[in-house]
Amino acid sequence: MAEFVLKYADSQGQVRQQVESAVSEVELRDRYSQKGFLVYSIRPRGRAGVLSGGFRRPKKLDLAQFLIFNQQFMTLIRAGLPILKSLELLSSSLSSPKLAEYIRQVREDVKSGALLSDAMRAQGAFPPIYTTSIMAGEKSGSLVEVIERYVNYQKLALAVRKKVLVSLLYPSLLIVLVTGLVIFLVTYVVPNFAELYASMQAELPPMTQALVYIGLAAKKHILFFAAGAVLAVFLFSLWLRTERAKAQFDRLKLRLPLFGNIWIKYQVAQFSRVLSTLLVGGIPLLQALETSGDSLGNQLLRNSIRSAGKLVREGRPLSAGLQQTGIFPRLAVEMIEVGESTGALPAMLNSVAEFFEEDVNTRMTAALSLIEPLIMLVMGVFVAFVLVSLYLPIFSLAEKIH
Repeated sequence: MAEFVLKYADSQGQVRQQVESAVSEVELRDRYSQKGFLVYSIRPRGRAGVLSGGFRRPKKLDLAQFLIFNQQFMTLIRAGLPILKSLELLSSSLSSPKLAEYIRQVREDVKSGALLSDAMRAQGAFPPIYTTSIMAGEKSGSLVEVIERYVNYQKLALAVRKKVLVSLLYPSLLIVLVTGLVIFLVTYVVPNFAELYASMQAELPPMTQALVYIGLAAKKHILFFAAGAVLAVFLFSLWLRTERAKAQFDRLKLRLPLFGNIWIKYQVAQFSRVLSTLLVGGIPLLQALETSGDSLGNQLLRNSIRSAGKLVREGRPLSAGLQQTGIFPRLAVEMIEVGESTGALPAMLNSVAEFFEEDVNTRMTAALSLIEPLIMLVMGVFVAFVLVSLYLPIFSLAEKIH
């Protein structure tokens, strides 16, 4: 008998993982399903390959290409093609070589007897919400509907993300240009003027002396400054690898004036959208909470959702668990409470996502409309300071000549 790593939810909704002996994966899955347990995944223990449980680095996936794949996959299955044939056709026609390789590996695993959800989860590249939804579709016999819901969710998520990125594009470009201008003035223009004044033996006013000192130091030690900046970024990235550091950094972002509020609302909107999609797909609340939390790129919010999940497992309402975290906005908690009391939690979560996405868009536009003039003002003040400091000695020399 072979040994398998089994992950399942017991009758209390507690997610468990353990090693079990069985003749095959199918036999082990049937055994636990008959006991009323919800089986998440089964993989052979200690075997190399796509289904092994060894360490693998997180893989990046082109979400736009993945969306196209799912639209085509849904169309082929709806047309009556078997899953294996659909995967074979798509793996040879995808424009993304990386995604095509993942799909070929999935096809090989499914061909060898693995479930589609297990095969996709084993790749370590597909989003948790997707693999969990596929598992629900397999169990309920509604794979096409599940994929269609995921496609709709992904379209909305990409649209919101695109709006945010487009809003940030111009301010980011402006900051880069201003930074480049500052570096050019301090490391090139100021030292040249310093040489000119030194050759003329001019008496410099205090503000010019300060600027010249900064410029000469920057020019002399620019490589050290650059190396220090790179080292600081490297050390910061190392520090951020721990969960505790990520949570501390997220807490710091939450305290940022103006943007902290926007940031948490964007995260809440994303969480609500994912949780609604999973609940509509038939995923139990506890598992949906776990998956939606894992799908967020925010350690502080993930920890809060885990805490809320523990309270839900003890019989508390979801709204009470989220309120106790102290992070979720009060309006979101109250809307979720109404959804729970009326039995329309998935629809209310969609409403929460739509409300906060619109609020984020409005607040982001307002904030950027204030930041752009502020950047221009700071740049203008700095340039004016540099010009006055550099040309003031020239005016003094001209007065002495006359």
